[in-house]
Formats: sequence, structure tokens, C-alpha cells
Amino acid sequence: MAVSPRSLLRQDTFTPSVSDSKPLQAITYSIFILTDFPGNRFKRRLSFHLDDIGHNCNDSYGWGDVLKRKLIIILSIVFILFMAALFCFYLIKGDSSRWQVALGGIFVSALPLCLLFLKNNPFNIPTILGYYVFVFCTTYLGSIANFYLDHKWWDTTLHFYKGVFIGSVAITLYKSFIPQQVRKNVSRWIVFLFVVSLAAVASVLWEIYEFVGDLYFTHTMQLGGNKDTMIDLITGTAGGLLVGVYAVIRKEKV
Repeated sequence: MAVSPRSLLRQDTFTPSVSDSKPLQAITYSIFILTDFPGNRFKRRLSFHLDDIGHNCNDSYGWGDVLKRKLIIILSIVFILFMAALFCFYLIKGDSSRWQVALGGIFVSALPLCLLFLKNNPFNIPTILGYYVFVFCTTYLGSIANFYLDHKWWDTTLHFYKGVFIGSVAITLYKSFIPQQVRKNVSRWIVFLFVVSLAAVASVLWEIYEFVGDLYFTHTMQLGGNKDTMIDLITGTAGGLLVGVYAVIRKEKV
């Protein structure tokens, strides 16, 4: 049965869920998504809250999850193929340092596919995009294109970015594991400590990864020695501190 675009605009056809929104958040944007299937064209209206664009879709058909799943699959395939091509190229060329990085790039590019097995993926689209930006900047630009050696600020900038990114992930995990009705009773400083701690732990794990990588594989990750390691830890933690301060100030909105 064909559905006319006019009927889709009627309130009795589809009503966005705004019951959990504050008055100023009740204004919504509507987007029509047209998808063609063999012999069946259908149209659904998605409603996004102004401050929730990129976070979730408040429609009863789970379009937010569908969009995130498609994005993860597409980006993972693109990055895996890209890294696989680099792996083959540098393996044939005999550049052991670069083919090893490319091989690791294949693995980290495939990691987000694990999110497809979750019933509810808590990470929003900006977080997913941010992950792949980090993978591209570290594996390809940083190691393969030699940005780490040619631009001294590149390593420090990425560690700060990593701290901000992990801090954002910490906020997502906090919202996922702590029910909304309980959050108002959680101290701001608990949220702050959780965000900063996760960013600091991520920085430590990254330095361990670089140490092991230099010990057995590339021998180029910690050329700056102890000073480089400490700067990386400080900048990574600083990124987490920035997000932690934001979480303290905006706790009710987080």
C-alpha cells in the first residue's frame, strides 16, 4: 500500500517522542529518509532534538542504531581495505616498519565491528567518527607518512586529542551504566574522577603499547625516551582533565 508524503506529515501518522525533553528541547527537526528496496519503497520521518543531533534518533523504529551500524560497517570496510593495501605494498617493498603498522591498522580498524553485537550501541556518531579520525592520524599520517618524525608537535597533539576522546567515551559509559534517575545523586567529583582516571589509564596503556612495539617491532615509537613518554602522559591526562571540568560544570546536561 503506497503512503503519500502528505499523510506522513499528519500527527496521527507519526508523533515524535518528546515526553522526556525539556521545553526548550521540544523544537524538532524532521528529516525524510527515502530507502529503496526491491519492489518496496518506504518513507519514515526521523525526529531529532536540537541538542541531540548526532547523539540519537528519537523514533520508535530505531533509525539511530541503523545509521550507526551502517556507518561502522562502511568505515570499517574502507579502513581495512586501505590498510590491507598499504600492508601488501610495504610488504612487497620490504619496509618492515610500515607493513607492521599497516597490519596493526587492519586490527584497530576492525575493532568497532564488535559494537554491532551489542543490543544497544551507546556511542554516538561523533564518537564513532572521532575514533576513525584518530586511527587515520596515528597509523597512516603519524607512522606511515612520517608525521611523527617530520612534525614534532604531531605526537603531542594526538595524545591531547586522545585524552579528550577517552574523556568523552567515559561520559558515554557513565550515562550507559548509571540510570538517569540515579545520576542526580552522584557527586560531580565522582564524575570528574571517573573521566580523568579513564583518560590517564588510556595514556598509560598507550605508552605500554609503544614500549612493547619498540621492544619487538618498529623501534621508532619512543625515540624521545623518558621525556617523550612523560610529555605524552601529561598531555593525554590534560585532555581528560578538560573533559572532566566540562563534566563537572555541565553535570545536569551530561
